[in-house]
Amino acid sequence: MTRPGIPTPAELEQINAQAYGELTEQDVYTFTVVLCDNEVDRDLERFSIPALETLAGMFIGKSGIFDHSMSGRDQVARIYDCYVQADPGRTTRAGEMYTALKARAYTLRGSALAREIEAGIKREVSVGCAVARSVCSVCGADLRRGPCGHTRGNLYDGVLCCAVLDDPTDAYEWSFVAVPAQPAAGVSKSFEGLEADKMEDITEILKSSRGEVTVSGDQAQALLKRMDSLEALARDGELYRKSLCAEIGNLCTAVSPQMDPEKLEQILKKMTADELGELRKAFAARADALHPPAMQIAGDPPGAGRRTDNSEFRM
Repeated sequence: MTRPGIPTPAELEQINAQAYGELTEQDVYTFTVVLCDNEVDRDLERFSIPALETLAGMFIGKSGIFDHSMSGRDQVARIYDCYVQADPGRTTRAGEMYTALKARAYTLRGSALAREIEAGIKREVSVGCAVARSVCSVCGADLRRGPCGHTRGNLYDGVLCCAVLDDPTDAYEWSFVAVPAQPAAGVSKSFEGLEADKMEDITEILKSSRGEVTVSGDQAQALLKRMDSLEALARDGELYRKSLCAEIGNLCTAVSPQMDPEKLEQILKKMTADELGELRKAFAARADALHPPAMQIAGDPPGAGRRTDNSEFRM
């Protein structure tokens, strides 16, 4: 972020195109901000240069807020110009010429944000946008359809594997944040799709992480929702497992009474639910063979004398 200043007459004309009233140079406080770039970020993702060029048009007029909050109370600035700027003397980790998406924004002169920018307190930013494609930098596979077999962060014939974000479909906002995902600016990327798509994105981020992991607010909510669902499934699974083990213990007593219950318990602990199910079936079949079911109340078989001890009624 460069030092803020007073708008030129041409810039003031651009600002007034965003405003409802007629603003003067004494009314506004302008500054330059790096929104995002084509460098590989902490999530091992990067924007393609064509994506940055498309986003340049999409971000004009977009609000600057705090921490991706969707509340109107947090609108503090607005972009009036946006452009792509390359640095021929700098190369990214992916081997491209470093290219950044920069914007000129304004806020009210004398505002708290203007003072914090001048003091260097508000500096890091992050963007919220949607892209249609996330592809492997090695093979070009669409990662939103599933993994391709390449691991982010690894080199393949000199090519760094990462996810390339392409074909932007919308730009929502840009935010002042404390910890951005991109070292140079910070970017919080959101993808269009179902909750399952978000979980795939989060899973890939966690798998490819070499240290700290940064996720967006939407991703954090999706992760918490998924954790709650998994905890409920785990409780149900534990109850099912206990019932299987109890049933196997009873069957084992019938078919192999000499088996030590403690040893059986240790064996069952090491088995999966599928294995326990198969063992229960085997024990049940063995128990039926050894102790076939019989009618408890039945007439005397042909030729047999009449029984008088009523044993058929005893349990």
